[in-house]
Amino acid sequence: MSTIFEQDASTTESNERLRRLHASAVRLCAEAVSQVKPDHLSVETPCSEWDLRALLAHMATQDRGFAGAARGSEDPGAWEVRVAADPVADYLAAADEVVAAFAEPDVFERTVLLAELSSEHRFPAATVIGFHLVDSVVHAWDVARSIGETIDPDPEVVLMALEIAEAVPDGPFRSEPGAAFAPVVAGADSGSPMDRVLRQLGRSPEWTPTSARA
Repeated sequence: MSTIFEQDASTTESNERLRRLHASAVRLCAEAVSQVKPDHLSVETPCSEWDLRALLAHMATQDRGFAGAARGSEDPGAWEVRVAADPVADYLAAADEVVAAFAEPDVFERTVLLAELSSEHRFPAATVIGFHLVDSVVHAWDVARSIGETIDPDPEVVLMALEIAEAVPDGPFRSEPGAAFAPVVAGADSGSPMDRVLRQLGRSPEWTPTSARA
């Protein structure tokens, strides 16, 4: 995965394209979250271990973790999930924070330590932005599908997310507790680009909440 972004990061134009697509992906996620009502917070999500309240807490924590890491934080405690009294407002504030962090002029000159993943390995900032872009696209779908809504992502964002998703290794480790993604779902090389992203990252595009299947 790093090879993709190390090549893209070689020019100002590719950096700015990545930054623009990342901001669009976060905006897509924020639009989905903005539709969440208080009575939605207990609904199930495609992330089987989390209801929507827990998913939003995870998303807000990730956004703040990425933002802090981009600005030089190496504190693993920043990645500890805390459930806010208003999960929607908390997520939206965190989304603004991560977009602002990645918008800083010299961000592409940095290497970033994601303390949640490693205490030693640093990633080029472009790689980190790509990680967060694909997370935002997929979580936008997670949230929307959980509440019976849909998303309308920019096709260019989806193609970038697909490029990243296809570079994520698959294997038995994806079935372990705490794995970032579930195993690749059959059919990941077919269907729409968005469907392929979802299958690559362990989601079924046909998933719906149990309540909607009755």
